[in-house]
Amino acid sequence: MADFKTGPLMYALAGFIVVFVIAQSVFFIVKSWKRAKEIGVETEKLKQTVISSMLFTIAPAISILATVLALASALGIVLPWIRLSVIGNLAYETVAAEAALNVLGTSVSNEVTDVTQFSTIAWTMTIGSCFPLVLLPILCKKIHKAMGKVTQKSANAGRLGDILGAAAFIGIIAAFISRAIAGVPSDGPSAGVMSVATLISAMIFTIALDYLCRKKELKKLEPFVLPIAMFGAMGIAVLLTQVLPPEIAALTWR
Repeated sequence: MADFKTGPLMYALAGFIVVFVIAQSVFFIVKSWKRAKEIGVETEKLKQTVISSMLFTIAPAISILATVLALASALGIVLPWIRLSVIGNLAYETVAAEAALNVLGTSVSNEVTDVTQFSTIAWTMTIGSCFPLVLLPILCKKIHKAMGKVTQKSANAGRLGDILGAAAFIGIIAAFISRAIAGVPSDGPSAGVMSVATLISAMIFTIALDYLCRKKELKKLEPFVLPIAMFGAMGIAVLLTQVLPPEIAALTWR
């Protein structure tokens, strides 16, 4: 019996969704190109815009690929592929999947072999991403209006909003990191030297690349910081597995 995560039905569903997304993109590109020509935009400028837009998608595409690979071990390749072809990103998809898996007593490091668990995870990831689509049209204008009033009163209000948003995101990630280091849940994968080494490597890569971007003013490198740090940490983990003594590389504390 074929694996339900990578069966023909899943691939057919993924193919349909990907074709729909591509068709939608082509439709709006054609409409935008025609409208730009109607208002007198030069063809050369349009070509430059298309090329720059294509180049700008490389960094997000690498992050998406890294997310698909990170989730593939537990969920198979098709579901993450479907999710990230429509709406989603590294922060949301991994957090949603990990939250559902933790409730089910496992984690993204373990393969999901139960159909009910797989369905639960898929619904969790999908329904969670639908709320912004529903709430933003209703609340976005009010939120922007309220933020505009605050920003007009204080020159630092915008910066404070960025800090609070970043702090909330870091808090969520820190909660998952602490659980992983402590080996929670108890029936999940063991926490050990390699998990901590991978975490520290990712932090070092991120800090170093961020410093390089700010010091050298490499604005074009900024979108690539996250994927480079992820793949770099993965590479370090593979290297350490090969060079460290087996008893150290496999050392866990629960």
